[in-house]
Amino acid sequence: MLKLGIIGTHIITDQMLDAAKTTGKYQLTAVYSRTMARAKEYGRPYGATEYYDDLHKFFEDGDFDVVYIASPNSIHYQQVRLAIENDKFIIVEKPAFVNPSQFEAIESLLAAHPKARLVEAARHIHTPLYKQALAKFNEMKKNHCQGGTITVMKYSSRYDKVLADDKPYPNIFTLKFAGGALMDLGVYAVYGAVTLFGQPASVLYFPTLAKTGVDAKGVALLNYKDFSVTLNFGKTANSHLDSEVYGLKDTLVFDSIFDTKKVTYYDANKQAHVLDAPVAKNSMTDEMNDFADLFNNPEDEEEVKKYQHWLDLARTVNSVMYSLRQSADLKFPADKDEE
Repeated sequence: MLKLGIIGTHIITDQMLDAAKTTGKYQLTAVYSRTMARAKEYGRPYGATEYYDDLHKFFEDGDFDVVYIASPNSIHYQQVRLAIENDKFIIVEKPAFVNPSQFEAIESLLAAHPKARLVEAARHIHTPLYKQALAKFNEMKKNHCQGGTITVMKYSSRYDKVLADDKPYPNIFTLKFAGGALMDLGVYAVYGAVTLFGQPASVLYFPTLAKTGVDAKGVALLNYKDFSVTLNFGKTANSHLDSEVYGLKDTLVFDSIFDTKKVTYYDANKQAHVLDAPVAKNSMTDEMNDFADLFNNPEDEEEVKKYQHWLDLARTVNSVMYSLRQSADLKFPADKDEE
């Protein structure tokens, strides 16, 4: 049983803990929060036994093997550094880091601490259905890939505070915490494009800005050698569109690129074929199983191969995300080291 520590006490952590319980491979032991009261309030119902409001003590004294980091985006880097320096296994919520400089520094630190492992929580790439969809699309690509359109757009209730000018604004709508549509839902769209099509040759991003300075929604163009891919994402509107990727005469349709429950293949005769693969009730269950297999067997050859693949994907996604922001002149305080 892997002992689990957590940073971040909110809805996504609830979902992760439910998935962790479903796997039967983790036990929550330690909780960090900015206040001791919040750490205890959150952790006790889940059976945690240790509570911290000092991050250094959490890592140095906490009894856990794996840390799950779900703090604001701009804080990931420093918290992951501490975790690696204490030789922990790390699950960090997407996007793992703000820019390529941070990612490169973390990889150097990982090399200096060979016992540590770092994975980014990109849930959809671990599901059997998404893996089957990738295999199907690889067949389609043999007959001239034509690109795709990926949509991830959902109204955030936290945007109500922005509209009402209710300060302080939520973290996800602030530059200080590296928020915005691209850094939240947009990362799923980028992961979808990278896993399906690889790294683009060039990118452009056309954001719609909120009054806080972050991108509230936007459209991104990813250009490849023979086709382009359009990404449509946002937090200030609801979309009910599927995501599509195109062969020459056939099409693969995802009901959701990140919470995938149904994928339909339309052949050249426009006949629909629904892909058949198990779908977990909690979409984080498959990734938590995969991560547990790695953490329990960190030196196994097959696990090392999968780990390197996940790290390569995360690095590529990080690079694409940064290039998209550069194209739109979107900067965060955390980018100062890049300038």
